[in-house]
Amino acid sequence: MCKSFQRPAVDRLDLTVRRGEFYALLGPNGAGKTTTLRIVSGLLRPDSGSVLIWGIDALADPVAAKRITAWVSDEPMIYDKLSPMEYLAFVAGLWEVEPALAEKSANELLDLLELRPVAHERCDGFSKGMRQKVALAGALVHDPKLIILDEPLTGLDARAARLVKDALLARVRRGCTVIMTTHILEVAERMAERIGVISRGRLIAEGSLDELRHRTGGTAGDRSLEDVFLALVAEQDAAQMPTGAPAGAPVA
Repeated sequence: MCKSFQRPAVDRLDLTVRRGEFYALLGPNGAGKTTTLRIVSGLLRPDSGSVLIWGIDALADPVAAKRITAWVSDEPMIYDKLSPMEYLAFVAGLWEVEPALAEKSANELLDLLELRPVAHERCDGFSKGMRQKVALAGALVHDPKLIILDEPLTGLDARAARLVKDALLARVRRGCTVIMTTHILEVAERMAERIGVISRGRLIAEGSLDELRHRTGGTAGDRSLEDVFLALVAEQDAAQMPTGAPAGAPVA
């Protein structure tokens, strides 16, 4: 898959995420993570390439793909004039979820994310963390098979972050696939079954944390994901540096 703006943002990326796994896509700023996930979620079209979601061609049949996909960004996008309960009913209606099932799902999510006390209050007075939990509930109310999250823990306190992580892991245990980007590497280290590292629009490494440790010369448990990530990115930068360029020289 390829996508360019003024320069390539996604450069011949070939990525496979398995059904029912928690996958973390990591990379430095500007590596192409968000562009990749926006293409998979149907918010952008690639310049070339294809996207398959549970066997559905997402470019040929975007509505069918979106029916089984959820997208949560770092900036929660909800309707301020609605309460959480009204918002979940509205989103479920867009996806034509049967009303009784939608109400059951909404109530489960309100309890899971500890939104019950504010279920009937308007969202316009909520903190960013509260709004993020409402946005996540809205993304999950139609029971998607693929959940895509771009920095989902931004703005959450420790308690809210734990609730979100528990909600995501519960979905994975039910067979859902989760793809997440995060700059909080400890979260990826604890939650992800496989990790992909992207740099300059290309996948430069992929595997379990122990496999990535082995690739960078370590052994199981002896290096943090932060150490492994920095080593992989530095290795890639060194490989792309022009021959004879001094260390630390800028690369065009």
